[in-house]
Amino acid sequence: QVQLVESGGGFVQAGGSLRLSCAASGSIFSINTMGWYRQAPGKQRELVAYITSGRNTNYADSVKGRFTISRDNAKKTVYLQMNSLKPEDTAVYYCNLYTVSPGGIRYDYWGQGTQVTVSS
Repeated sequence: QVQLVESGGGFVQAGGSLRLSCAASGSIFSINTMGWYRQAPGKQRELVAYITSGRNTNYADSVKGRFTISRDNAKKTVYLQMNSLKPEDTAVYYCNLYTVSPGGIRYDYWGQGTQVTVSS
């Protein structure tokens, strides 16, 4: 079974930085996409960034230029470096892994979430 474990969340002042990590365990297809989503209370969950196994990346407009997603395939870990944090970045951040097997079976895994709080 695949499990995702997040770490690095916490409290930071506006303008500060934080680095989130998500370590995957279990059997994972080499072709996959890992990403970070976030959800604030009363709001819909939204994509923050994703990175493919080929290291193509995509970012939400609200975080472009401030956040950087990366991955270490040997460690099966994805990172989110968050700089110039703003109070509106406050949310629970979830790690996601998505893949499709050669037989066409879809797999979608989620971490437990880690709280990020940015104060003004």
